[in-house]
Amino acid sequence: MENLKAKLFSDSEPVELRAEAVLLLKQLGVPVENLKDKLLEKLDRFLIDFELQSSIHEFVEAVRALWVIFPDSEKQLSELARDLMTKHFKTVEDWIKRRVSSEDLLEMLRIIWINTNALDEVLPEAMLPSFSLEAAHVAIKQYISTMFSHLLHDISETLTRVQTKPKEGVRAESTLQASLEGSKRAVLQGSMDVLLDFRRLLDDNIELLVKLRDFIVDWVQEGFQNFFRMLDNHFLTLSGRNKSVSLDHGTRDGSQGEKVFSGLVLVLAQLSVFVEQNAIPRITEEIAASFSGGGVRGYEYGPAFIPGEICRMFRSAGEKFLHLYINIKTQKISNLLRKRFTTPNWVKHKEPREVHMFVDLLLQELGAIGTEVQQILPHGIRKHRRSDSNGSTASSRSNPMREDRITRSNTQRARSQLLETHLAKLFKQKMEIFTKVDYTQESVISTIVKLCLKSLQEFVRLQTFNRSGFQQIQLDIQFLKSPLKEIVEDEAVIDFLLDEVIVASAERCLDPIPLEAAILDKLIQAKLGKSKEKTAVSLE
Repeated sequence: MENLKAKLFSDSEPVELRAEAVLLLKQLGVPVENLKDKLLEKLDRFLIDFELQSSIHEFVEAVRALWVIFPDSEKQLSELARDLMTKHFKTVEDWIKRRVSSEDLLEMLRIIWINTNALDEVLPEAMLPSFSLEAAHVAIKQYISTMFSHLLHDISETLTRVQTKPKEGVRAESTLQASLEGSKRAVLQGSMDVLLDFRRLLDDNIELLVKLRDFIVDWVQEGFQNFFRMLDNHFLTLSGRNKSVSLDHGTRDGSQGEKVFSGLVLVLAQLSVFVEQNAIPRITEEIAASFSGGGVRGYEYGPAFIPGEICRMFRSAGEKFLHLYINIKTQKISNLLRKRFTTPNWVKHKEPREVHMFVDLLLQELGAIGTEVQQILPHGIRKHRRSDSNGSTASSRSNPMREDRITRSNTQRARSQLLETHLAKLFKQKMEIFTKVDYTQESVISTIVKLCLKSLQEFVRLQTFNRSGFQQIQLDIQFLKSPLKEIVEDEAVIDFLLDEVIVASAERCLDPIPLEAAILDKLIQAKLGKSKEKTAVSLE
């Protein structure tokens, strides 16, 4: 009897002899169910250490033998076979989480399908092909979803570097430009790379994948639609605005500019334009060429990939980020202007001797903005260029009516007329002043300058000036004309807004007598001389 048991458990014995041993043990009255359970446990332990790359031949032969020896073991053997497939696909899922390549994924699926067919030959009742197909359905969908998650992560990593402090010796503006170019590559080339990986799944002739091709096409199209929605939301998160961004030009508290690196917002604006105008058309072309068809999701749900919707989404996002950048910069400069005009006692202001230092701070801030936009935005078209903007008072002296209207403000009647005239003029030209913002250096800088000059005008209207205070404003504004008109796209509008500031200060002045042209010119030339000296020293 012990010899019969030994023969049963010996893998080297022929299957027929092992089956014969079972029959003899039954005739001897020995319960064979316990012996069957031990053989099944042995097979189960074999699965514990079985790896995907291992040869399945030994397991298949063991299953074949058990079924011959114990024909009633079909249910248990089927469960063991499905456990093996489950283990295989668990290995696949683990690899997918580690960012497996499409080549490696295909190799694993090929092994699984070979094992599936090998077991199906000896155990067709287990219906392993259907079982593996369902598991592959889940795994490949997970793979496609994970690839989009990795793509989003890669883009985010590139953008996040904008917020880090530049390395020593590396200019911040260079970091902005590098981030924009790197982000463009991450979006477009990254999308092309995942499409190539997905294309390999479609091109492979593994029966498992052939049966899933229509699903793969739908998953890729749906994946890109969801990916760009998540990317849009991620852009909003990076900008500090998870909700819709207001397009109002009103100045608000500057705290948002401290929380969000303004350069990143500008990069997001231009990157959104790139997504709309470059990335989406290229991806749409590739999807149409390699991933058309599908339709498993059902026609009632409409197309899975809608490029027009994505383009509208990023067109809107780009505009929001551009206005957000303008608002952040305008708020910062407005805080500077507020401090300048609320600090001194303008009624007791002394006679102006030089251009006030706030002018330098204002131009410094605008210069920093110019440095940023030069790295990200293209040049636009300059309008209304003039040859007489040289920093002197030539422009002022060439228009005696302007001098006359300020002088006539000495009387209350003249003040009222001036106020009515300029309010009407401002209302009439409001739309011309604040035109649509374009993605150009000049347009962005011009809009910021216009908004700051409007803030400056409002701050002036809240003060009361003596003659010297009014003359200080006149001097500062006159000096600003030349450098401001050098950086904007429409000099006429800036001229108008600067004049508005002077007129507003005249309206709020107790004795609005302007500086004589010769004195004004002398003070401006003195300031220009000091600026040249500082520039020369900094270059040494």
